[in-house]
Amino acid sequence: MKARIDKIKKYLTSHNLDAAYIFYPLDTGNFLPNVRYLTGYSGSSGSIFITRKTATFITDFRYKDQSKKEVKGCRIIISKKNPVTALADIKEAQSHNMRIAIEAHRLTAAQKTLLSQTLPNAILVDTQNMVEDLMVCKETAEIANIKKAVEISDIAFERILGILKPGLREKDVAAEMEYQMKMLGADKEAFETIVASGYRGALPHGTASDKKLKKGEFITFDFGALYNGYCSDITRTVVLGKADARQKKIYKIVEQAQLAGIRKVRSGVTGKDVDLAARQVIEKAGYGKEFGHGTGHGIGLEVHAAPRVSAMGTQLLKSNMVITIEPGIYISGWGGVRIEDDVVVKPKGCLVLNRAPKKLLEL
Repeated sequence: MKARIDKIKKYLTSHNLDAAYIFYPLDTGNFLPNVRYLTGYSGSSGSIFITRKTATFITDFRYKDQSKKEVKGCRIIISKKNPVTALADIKEAQSHNMRIAIEAHRLTAAQKTLLSQTLPNAILVDTQNMVEDLMVCKETAEIANIKKAVEISDIAFERILGILKPGLREKDVAAEMEYQMKMLGADKEAFETIVASGYRGALPHGTASDKKLKKGEFITFDFGALYNGYCSDITRTVVLGKADARQKKIYKIVEQAQLAGIRKVRSGVTGKDVDLAARQVIEKAGYGKEFGHGTGHGIGLEVHAAPRVSAMGTQLLKSNMVITIEPGIYISGWGGVRIEDDVVVKPKGCLVLNRAPKKLLEL
């Protein structure tokens, strides 16, 4: 963790900044990803104030013991104030005209106002991706955690296939999926589990509903495990019963698009290049208008992170980035198909982490 904090200190020097305040105020339901990345802390309230020479972690009494156990590379302050107003008690933050980097995209307007009131003598400098740029290429231990999260997801999917039958509610299937991931060692689900059957498969983010599974319908599962803070994100589409000709056709197109996207992944190409490789397959088949989202995204401590794998993905892929490849076709009133894997970018290709079958399963 100290090495990561040292990189922030170097960032301050190179950008003519005196300090950085790192605080994730939004309720992710999991933890504070940027704070965790820099310190190892997995709680839900905390912040870091870093100068060119010092690093201070701030939390409250609830996390006193946890922070002592987890936080590395920082002195720890247990404050009765909230993480913003507690800065008033840090000596290093009181200098006049101190240039302090803040993650503007992480702060609400109200919290930024409070920060200005707490440190009236400081100059707050909005930054973008100060920590995220460090997080985008994964270390060996991070990839190991993602691999384990993927393994848990794959096994949970195999188990869920054995219980599927007509009449089950999507919500019941989603609950069982999440239970199985926890039984396999997940901290929790990485995000709200999607189970979308029949016509609801046309909803890319069709979270599980009261709809009952029916014979002959597609079922799309989009789910992930959180393991040691790291996410997996997998999508599979199956048929409950025998697939008809149209289902087989649409599935084959998406499968070919997904494989084309995977084949394009390597260091030095852009997310836009990968998106185009997958999208061209779907467009050539005449379903371009039915594929309205990006082909993928980065994953790690957050389930949606840099780099973008879409038409707006101009960032070059680098070795040890971990991204998803997830094209789909969505036809209103009929249903949809999406297939998604997590892959590690390599110099001459990529490593596909998922082992769950991608052939069309007829259950």
